[in-house]
Amino acid sequence: DAEEYQPPIWKSYLYQLQQEAPRPKRIICPREVENRPKYYGREFHGIISREQADEILAGVEGAYILRESQRQPGCYTLALRFGNQTLNYRLFYDGKHFVGEKRFESIHDLVTDGLITLYIETKASEYISKMTTNPIYEHIGYATLLREKVSRRLSRTKNESRKASVTSEENTSVEKITSLVRRAALTQNDNHFNYEKAHNFKVHTFRGPHWCEYCANFMWGLIAQGVRCSDCGLNVHKQCSKYVPNDCQPDLKRIKRVYCCDLTTLVKAHNTQRPMVVDSCIREIEARGLKSEGLYRVSGFTEHIEDVKMAFDRDGDKADISASIYPDINIIAGALKLYFRDLPIPVITYDTYSKFIEAAKISNPDERLEAIHEVLMLLPAAHYETLRYLMIHLKKVTLHEKDNFMNAENLGIVFGPTLMRPPEDSTLATLNDMRYQKLIVQILIENEDVLF
Repeated sequence: DAEEYQPPIWKSYLYQLQQEAPRPKRIICPREVENRPKYYGREFHGIISREQADEILAGVEGAYILRESQRQPGCYTLALRFGNQTLNYRLFYDGKHFVGEKRFESIHDLVTDGLITLYIETKASEYISKMTTNPIYEHIGYATLLREKVSRRLSRTKNESRKASVTSEENTSVEKITSLVRRAALTQNDNHFNYEKAHNFKVHTFRGPHWCEYCANFMWGLIAQGVRCSDCGLNVHKQCSKYVPNDCQPDLKRIKRVYCCDLTTLVKAHNTQRPMVVDSCIREIEARGLKSEGLYRVSGFTEHIEDVKMAFDRDGDKADISASIYPDINIIAGALKLYFRDLPIPVITYDTYSKFIEAAKISNPDERLEAIHEVLMLLPAAHYETLRYLMIHLKKVTLHEKDNFMNAENLGIVFGPTLMRPPEDSTLATLNDMRYQKLIVQILIENEDVLF
């Protein structure tokens, strides 16, 4: 059970090195310096040469001063003593202090982080270069019973009462489960739509000691020590993130909304084959709107469409979009189109956009169809499935053309720019490609039984 769980053995070598790193020692200027920038303190020594800075810092490991360049007045330098030599760094300020990518609230923090990095990279450069060669990521020994328990707790396919009973546990061992263990458990659950998904890593500042969940080594430094996946919470070194497989299992607690959320992220978080917005809207439209004149062409009230969007963002698949709430089917159709327009990566992805446009330009109908089919195979699985389901629906819409006056060409005009957008935000490119966007969707509708 949970008490038997043995946490992974984190490698503490780099943590020990950080503890040994020299501490910063601010060398205060004995005189009052005129024209000292207001964002620098008494460590600013004015215009002095490198040689003078070296004399001031001599023999004091970790000592630092700030100076103004003799050759470039108005440019500032951090002079830092490390490894029995004085290192000089061009110093910048834009509300925060920085010499590289990291930005700090104070010079003291910048120097502290710099000394840690210099010390660790000096003492353990070879070790760091080999950190990723023997990762704990795949083969660490999780307790089987715990993995089963976490899977029950986190899988949305289990019954609610069992999930509630597990979630309410206060056992401290369970509380210490890392996102790595959680991810391992999720790979064992009965998710039938296990689309591949890359992690969404963002630079992150960890409070307190943190270890990389890929290589098990300490994440050194004061700030921005590594990256965190904003979808599943996996914490790794920036260099380790290049080796992590595309096995992100998004955590519903991290997915704050439905609209404007990456398509694959949404379906994996909700454990569905397609975005629930697509299923719900299409189900409602097919139940009561296939014969509605101008379906998808006629706009519903913008305020009501926004209401539907907020309902999905708030309630997910429990959102009520029935006729009793929204009698005008054009509101539901508008909400579906808005979902596709709001996707950060369109259903027909930026990577495949130009290939679809080139395929549409082929004059021979059979060759064109073959080319489109080949590009369809390049779509991510969740995007392909969503497009396939939508085209089956739009084919049904065309079967009621006598009533709704919407054929495949008309639907192509509506859905072309909704489903595919050029990678570069160019109005000219969009205008030039509009007829091909329309043609692509028209062909997908007319040939959905062959292409999918």
